[in-house]
Amino acid sequence: MRILLTGSNGLLGQKLIGRLSRQPAVELIATARGENRAAVREGYRYCALDITDRTAVLEAFEQFRPDSVIHTAAMTHVDQCEQQPEACTELNVQAVAHLVEACAQHACHLVHLSTDFIFDGSYGPLDESAQPAPLSVYGHSKLKAEELVQSGLTRYAIVRTMLVYGLADEMSRSNIVLWAIDSLSAGKPIKVVHDQFRSPTWAEDLAEGCILAALSHAQGIYHISGAETLSILDFVRSVARFWNLDESLIEPIDSASLGQPARRPPRTGFIIDKARTELGFQPHSLEEAFALIRVQLEQRSGRASGPR
Repeated sequence: MRILLTGSNGLLGQKLIGRLSRQPAVELIATARGENRAAVREGYRYCALDITDRTAVLEAFEQFRPDSVIHTAAMTHVDQCEQQPEACTELNVQAVAHLVEACAQHACHLVHLSTDFIFDGSYGPLDESAQPAPLSVYGHSKLKAEELVQSGLTRYAIVRTMLVYGLADEMSRSNIVLWAIDSLSAGKPIKVVHDQFRSPTWAEDLAEGCILAALSHAQGIYHISGAETLSILDFVRSVARFWNLDESLIEPIDSASLGQPARRPPRTGFIIDKARTELGFQPHSLEEAFALIRVQLEQRSGRASGPR
């Protein structure tokens, strides 16, 4: 199977490269803007691609003729989307329209990444039948993208996820786990919201869910996340406890006190029964994921220090 990946320089994209490049039955074409930042350089081809350029997208599909596309590229900084709605629409909506057009032309299956931010957070955890009601520019853009996929294709899987964390070799942005470890290790107090609830998702698990959907040409909407739903405060406290860091440095605050430009849904979390049953998706527990991240951090530290 020939798979084209967008957003390959991101955290999820790098995890997908790491897994798919080792599968002999998969021919992977990884794409992103600019140079390839993934540490893994063998077992796939890399092609610089700006997915906001319709002509470039159509030409890439004509050249590579993928069987399946895993679309991870997006503008995901929620406050930046609120402040730059045109840029958000260009990447999160218009680029999806180009990919949908290309997939339709080539009868290509699409795995499209979406988010819990399409919901208003009035209740949770949520299954796939929950009614969207986004609160932010970002949420509206991702819902519009879902609608484009559903109206333009017959062969697609929409994978909704949330609060993705993990470690990659070259990261343009941090995430909540790495931020908490770095700050608390340095003895810095941090403020964490107590009134938002999520199902934290380890990037390795999300990558596996996307691969399961792509290889099986899964059809429909799937909620893919960690199995545990908890407050962001409790999640960060669990990070502190696992790494034996000072929990007293964590100050609980409410969301309103942050004064963020974009509204966040207070309570989401996902029910992942459909992904478990239809895809065979089995996420790691928080403790299991943390243990594996600790190994990755130790390996990175060993590489940075070099031979002794």
